[in-house]
Amino acid sequence: MKTIGWIAAAGLAAAALVQSANAADLEQLKEQGFARVAIANEPPYTAVGADGKVSGAAPDIAREVFKRLGVPEIVASVSEYGAMIPGLQARRFDAVTAGLFMKPERCAAVSYSEPILCDAEAFLVKKGNPMGFKSFKDIADNADAKIGAPGGGTEEKLALEAGVPRNRVIVVPDGQSGLKMLQDGRIDVYSLPVLSLNDLKKKSGDDGIEVMAPVEGAPVYCDGTAFRKQDTALRDAYDKVLAEMKESGEFAKIIEPYGFSAAAAMSTSREKLCKG
Repeated sequence: MKTIGWIAAAGLAAAALVQSANAADLEQLKEQGFARVAIANEPPYTAVGADGKVSGAAPDIAREVFKRLGVPEIVASVSEYGAMIPGLQARRFDAVTAGLFMKPERCAAVSYSEPILCDAEAFLVKKGNPMGFKSFKDIADNADAKIGAPGGGTEEKLALEAGVPRNRVIVVPDGQSGLKMLQDGRIDVYSLPVLSLNDLKKKSGDDGIEVMAPVEGAPVYCDGTAFRKQDTALRDAYDKVLAEMKESGEFAKIIEPYGFSAAAAMSTSREKLCKG
């Protein structure tokens, strides 16, 4: 029995060492001088300019927090939402800063920071909303309707859960593609958060489309920066700086020009959101 106990203890110790070796270490990030982050190129959450410069509320917060932790730069990679958590787990990224909303199943897979950006769901439709869409169920009930949504994103899941058949849920890689597909009649509605669709419509200059918001029956979501499960020490250090920025008002100064509410993010918690 003593031998078995020793073997078990040795196994646990070895597992702990492996987990520690796989964890993202703040000192390592400081030494390399940057953190690798996943983004989605979905303004105002994230954006990539023609010059390659990364901006948006989520990476702007991440850049400032990491800077205060002694990591001077972030290096961003554009990813589909469905590939973000697998990429994080495969160590292609050190964090996800992309409007990846907290939900129980995601909280089981990653370690989130405290909330950063909150938003509600919306539909982009032809002017006058000719099909009368107010909810995802309305789309499911219309046998001819097709909806565009990000692959692996919240909107794709909400559509499928509402009963929209898989062949009528069209995966859209980015906002401009969704806009063009709606304009060309390849989809009847494009779904993203309110702020994302408002930004897309404003930049399009197209008076033939409009934003219908909020979507009936769809919850309000908040995101946070996502880390690997074993990276709780890094997450906790990140949370400490984030809390200081919220308290000082610097958090609001970064996200509110993008249209987000600091008060909304500060009114809830990771614990509450991860419970669903």
